[in-house]
Amino acid sequence: MKKIDRLRKEAEHTMAKVRALTRHIRNVEDNCLLLGEKLILNGEVELGHHLIANGFVHDSSKFFGIEWDFLSILPTKEEETKLKLKMAIIHHNQTNEHHPEHWQGIKNMPSVFVAEMVADWKARSEEFGTSLREWIDEAATKRFGFTKEDDIYKEIIKYVDMLCQKSFEQIK
Repeated sequence: MKKIDRLRKEAEHTMAKVRALTRHIRNVEDNCLLLGEKLILNGEVELGHHLIANGFVHDSSKFFGIEWDFLSILPTKEEETKLKLKMAIIHHNQTNEHHPEHWQGIKNMPSVFVAEMVADWKARSEEFGTSLREWIDEAATKRFGFTKEDDIYKEIIKYVDMLCQKSFEQIK
């Protein structure tokens, strides 16, 4: 009976990870499709096309290896587990081109990956119930070393404006 209980718990844990991961990937995929379509209609055909394609493979590395094993763990005080989580994050950021760390900085990123990054950020903000614009202005600028005057900020906001509906105050 104990083996069956252990197997059942393992299966439930695996399914919880699969559901959370596929939910996130689908959210990003939807955002990439919406933004890609708008870019295509605005004449940025190649960028839109490549962004849509990227949406279909977004974060697939999370299904394997150290990312699968450690990116979904709960916070812990165990030093070895903390180290493995940190290693999984580093691996993910260096493996996936929509992360500034892959490019040694956000200002070095090609537009297609900036757009995918914004689609990812929007998905995360919805999943956590936080404001995307506030996070960009208050956290992302500090974390990735850019200002509201930088071209990268303007590009990010361009994509945010294309992805997000205007607030009621802005609609006339």
